[in-house]
Amino acid sequence: MRSPLQGGMPPPDTVTGAAVEIACDESGFSGTNLHRSATPMITHASVDLTIAEAAALIAGLRDGLRLSPRETKSGHFLRRPDAADSVGRFLAALPGRAHVHLVEKEFFLVTRVVDLLAGKPSYLAGTRLAQTRRPAAVALHRHGRTAEEEWDAFLAAFEDLVRTRRRRPGDQRAVRFLQARDALARHLTGTPAADVLGALTRERVRAVMSRLDADDRTIPPPLEPMLPALAETILTWSAGRHRVLVVHDEQSALTADRLTRLQRALAAGPAALPGGVSPLAGLVMADSREDPRIQVADLLAGVARRPPGFADPALLRPLVSPTSLIAPPAGP
Repeated sequence: MRSPLQGGMPPPDTVTGAAVEIACDESGFSGTNLHRSATPMITHASVDLTIAEAAALIAGLRDGLRLSPRETKSGHFLRRPDAADSVGRFLAALPGRAHVHLVEKEFFLVTRVVDLLAGKPSYLAGTRLAQTRRPAAVALHRHGRTAEEEWDAFLAAFEDLVRTRRRRPGDQRAVRFLQARDALARHLTGTPAADVLGALTRERVRAVMSRLDADDRTIPPPLEPMLPALAETILTWSAGRHRVLVVHDEQSALTADRLTRLQRALAAGPAALPGGVSPLAGLVMADSREDPRIQVADLLAGVARRPPGFADPALLRPLVSPTSLIAPPAGP
């Protein structure tokens, strides 16, 4: 028997008024392992299909293929040699009914460095609603990568600094991070990234560490990209008009406490609906084996994470969020 589904934040009652129900799943999630990840991109996909529409779409994909009678998972389906022939028909059925948000793990990690150590940690960080420090993150990412060895050490030290389950004593982690900061700064003298590194002061590092060590839950989990990805998904489907009820494949990162804080942050910000209502109505977990909508979202997330050329760009591009968290290409 499968254990009961964990997490989520069901709405207190029936959602009334203008509302949309979406089903979501992700691909490439590796927990807090963002640095040197074997999967450099996370994709968070969502659909507003009915159960009947999703079931019909899945049945069309399975026609003639030997697949599990209960569930079609992207990992199995997309590795088939004949999968590419079906992907085009799959994507062609989704315009206007689906959305996929991309998160580049290394760039997300850099935005966390800036948000935590040079700004004010927020549950809206990493979304379109909090981009005042995005230019600093872009500069740090663009110039930092030119110092390969020092850049690698800097990111590894930051992950170790803010990881919830830490092994080294706090003072050792802080010293290691500050040493990595200084080593990187020496390579970036005269660049905009040097100014960003200068803002990551010893006092700021220790203040943030103290809050994390005290389990200050007003700080969003530092190495958790699922929350901003979910927030962007909600903002897209809400469009300033609708409340959004999310049906999500089981995801340990989406705890009731985190979702409640995200719901409140959305209600207090510019995304709030009239009357200060949060666009996030609630989130319930569902078993993908029993909900074909989640299977469709899983397939879309898997397709979007494949290398360029796997799917027709003309079909995939309209489904991808323009606010995806991806580092912009380097300028001339």
